[in-house]
Amino acid sequence: MDKIKMTTPLVEMDGDEMTRVLWQMIKDELLCPFVDLKTEYYDLGLENRNKTNDQVTVDSAEATKKYGVAVKCATITPNAARMDEYHLKEMWKSPNGTIRAILDGTVFRAPILVKGIEPYVRNWVKPITIARHAYGDVYKGVEMKIPGAGKVELVYTAADGTETRELVHNFDGSGIVQGMHNLTSSIESFARSCFSFAVDTKQDLWFATKDTISKKYDHTFKDIFQDIYDTEYKAKFEELGLEYFYTLIDDAVARVIRSKGGYIWACKNYDGDVMSDMLATAYGSLSMMTSVLVSPKGVYEYEAAHGTVQRHYYKHLKGEETSTNSIATIFAWTGALRKRGELDGLPELSAFADKLEQACIATVESGKMTKDLALITTLEHATPLNTQDFIRAVRETLEASL
Repeated sequence: MDKIKMTTPLVEMDGDEMTRVLWQMIKDELLCPFVDLKTEYYDLGLENRNKTNDQVTVDSAEATKKYGVAVKCATITPNAARMDEYHLKEMWKSPNGTIRAILDGTVFRAPILVKGIEPYVRNWVKPITIARHAYGDVYKGVEMKIPGAGKVELVYTAADGTETRELVHNFDGSGIVQGMHNLTSSIESFARSCFSFAVDTKQDLWFATKDTISKKYDHTFKDIFQDIYDTEYKAKFEELGLEYFYTLIDDAVARVIRSKGGYIWACKNYDGDVMSDMLATAYGSLSMMTSVLVSPKGVYEYEAAHGTVQRHYYKHLKGEETSTNSIATIFAWTGALRKRGELDGLPELSAFADKLEQACIATVESGKMTKDLALITTLEHATPLNTQDFIRAVRETLEASL
């Protein structure tokens, strides 16, 4: 068969460790034999980020703005140990955080459902998509240790020099304090991304904060969401038969556990961080989660929800066999190819993405899977495969469908 043609490049962001190895395998076995792949390549491996003083990360985000669709491999966010291991000039920031800030994006994560990998919550029969705000709150927090008795205040100094003060606490001994913030513009972008994604995917949208306790901070989130819904999206939601639903975060957790799934759950930054991992584990595996960053201007960046699989990489370097699950990384590529096909009017490219996803699912449902899934599957005759053999098994299934 002739290779499927592309007209506009994807922005390709390569990464680190075992996922970098998977990245090349996926391209060699599952993409390049079938698609005349066009990408604008950026190496976001830690060594190159260090070499370029992390400019390559900024460049990749700007290219994503230009082309509208990107696909990203998992990358290392360095700690002190990584500073020594990679001889870094400094402890570079999270590439994901940098890209999210430049694109002003919201992260949407959803489980990949496969027969034989059953959710721990039995009534979840449809995926639940977590929409995570990706700016501010504790991730931009400023912290201080309080050594002894004294007063801590929040102080706002306006441009004209006038001050507004709010008492945090009168300490009569030692303690700790943290100040955090968010931006109206960022919350508005978060809300628009959530409402737009709900319309795009034709799913209900839930949003939850704790406005009964945080009567200014969280209540501002609630008010902005409601205002944008009422003025910009309500008519479209009603036309599509969709619901926008607000509740408190503790009530949302209870409702989510009792639900059947099939909706988007929008969360503030920290809530989304925690709840996306909870959902991934409850649905079966973090390596079976899709993740896409969506900007309010309609820019999409697809990635796997998991990290670089460091332990497997060290085994790989020793020449030892690994059984690393590549499905989330494959789905990052298929998500990007499908969106590229939609934007460029290339239905054959989108159809290929669908078939590759179906091939992954069919391969696992036939009993061929990596060891992480073999340990939790309810299928009676599972065959654990190593990293390369699983990708080859997916290729066989894909070729049969093509």
